[in-house]
Amino acid sequence: MPHLHKKIKKGRPYYYVREMARIDGKPKVTNQVYLGSPERIMSLATGAESALEKIQVQEFGALWLANLIDQDVGIAQIVDEVVPKGKNEAGPSVGEYFLYAVFNRMVDAQSKRALADWYDKAAVQQVRPVDVKALSSEKFWKKWDRVSQKQIEAIAKRFFEKVAQLETSRFDCFLFDTTNYYTYLAGNTESDLAQTGKSKEGRYWLRQVGLALLVARDTGLPFFYREYEGNCHDSKVFQCVLEDVLDAMRKYGRQDVTVVLDKGMNSEDGMAVIDAMDGVHFVTSYSTYFAEELVHVDREKFIVVDTEKNRRLRELGREDDQLTAWRSTGEYWGQTRTVIVTYNPLTASKQRYKFEKKMRTLQSALYEIRSKVRSRSAQWRNEDTIKERYRNICRDLYLPDSLYDLSFAVKSGGLVMSFRKNYYRIERHIDRFGKNVLITDRMDWSTDEIVRASLDRYMVEQSFRQTKDHDLVNMRPMRHWTDSKIRCHILCCIVALSYLRLLELRLAKAGLKLSAATTMQQMRTLHSCLCWNAGARKATRKLEEPSDAQAQILKAMGYGVSSGVLQELAT
Repeated sequence: MPHLHKKIKKGRPYYYVREMARIDGKPKVTNQVYLGSPERIMSLATGAESALEKIQVQEFGALWLANLIDQDVGIAQIVDEVVPKGKNEAGPSVGEYFLYAVFNRMVDAQSKRALADWYDKAAVQQVRPVDVKALSSEKFWKKWDRVSQKQIEAIAKRFFEKVAQLETSRFDCFLFDTTNYYTYLAGNTESDLAQTGKSKEGRYWLRQVGLALLVARDTGLPFFYREYEGNCHDSKVFQCVLEDVLDAMRKYGRQDVTVVLDKGMNSEDGMAVIDAMDGVHFVTSYSTYFAEELVHVDREKFIVVDTEKNRRLRELGREDDQLTAWRSTGEYWGQTRTVIVTYNPLTASKQRYKFEKKMRTLQSALYEIRSKVRSRSAQWRNEDTIKERYRNICRDLYLPDSLYDLSFAVKSGGLVMSFRKNYYRIERHIDRFGKNVLITDRMDWSTDEIVRASLDRYMVEQSFRQTKDHDLVNMRPMRHWTDSKIRCHILCCIVALSYLRLLELRLAKAGLKLSAATTMQQMRTLHSCLCWNAGARKATRKLEEPSDAQAQILKAMGYGVSSGVLQELAT
């Protein structure tokens, strides 16, 4: 509750409005607004000044919403159970440092250096009181240094168990994928996690950290994650975490579960482990370059798949753009599997456009090479060197080197080069466009079910996109210099990602279909205002009038604002 506080400076009294809160069991000042001298306060009381003399505005809505979601899970309590507070440890607990990092990741991701300033401008003392000065980057590093890798894994396990309790249904299908995030670690900084490798964002010169993620198909909620070395191939990662992935699926899923994988993970050993487990199945994509006989099946044999997008296309009269599929069986990884080839005309058109652009680039490069050969300079006299140059250009363009036939001859004592398109190879290459091969051991599933399960892999990809969003979660760049802190940072981001998804699910259950990004953007502009009115003994704190969108969000969460006061709605 705000109260009046007097300070004596050089023998003169000055007054402030203070707000207090108990932090670590002790009363502390959480907010202070300067009012002025007794003469100035007298002018307020006599109406000599305006009715509203002073006002302090702070961000409230998004932070309050983040705290509301956490109340159902309690990440700080989970962390403190695994990493208890030391005997003489002062200030916020390790769990609270995780909590305040999670809140920031949910609302407006900032570096740890900027965190104290960010909280100082927000109404955190109304939402969850804390000594803001304690949220310095140095204190974060000191607290996080106490958390080991085993403790991180224990915290994550308890967290996912708590999330599963909120979603009581047992899931029958899970989606698994991997990605990586760049860091700014110098090359001589010791780290097992941060390694140079194939960056999915094209930053090959930076060290990166990989992340494997398992989400439930029904809800999009994460139920397992694992950070790994940035130079590790997807197939090796899947083999390393496969046992843990399957344990998570069987723990949170039904007796009969299916995992949906990308083609980069379907190794022989991985498939053998899945086959050996009862009640565990898979749906995986398969490289078209290893399935020539499937890619070139006559498209007349393909039938339209029943998907939501196809239904929308039919309503728009765009039947020719519908996704189609052809089904068969084949021997893969030592057993007979169901094989489905899908064809997407829209994807094929996009790939054809990009292909023609690359072919023009390749043709220009060949003209340039031929011109240099004609110049008869020393470096362009060797046939093998020229062919290698051509192959390198094809690799850079991600094109096969069989699309052009190069021929060489010696005339007038010099090398002559000519080239022409190989139309057969070009047509065979174009025939791949829009095609995708799916393989599964779910012989009992219909073609529609298998295709829809594969298409739903976008949900885990959507989670990755959220972790790379500039405002919410924003796992990159990892501005941390040790593996232990990188692991703590990733845990905070996964918790924030899960909370945002829980928020979307809760809004959806109330009939409000909004993304977490839209929700947080709307709620960030709902401010808390500390007002000092003329003639009043105490300052009052009120919420500004919510907009229509904010009112809908508050109502969906079971709250409303009346006369500037946030109130829980009667059920």
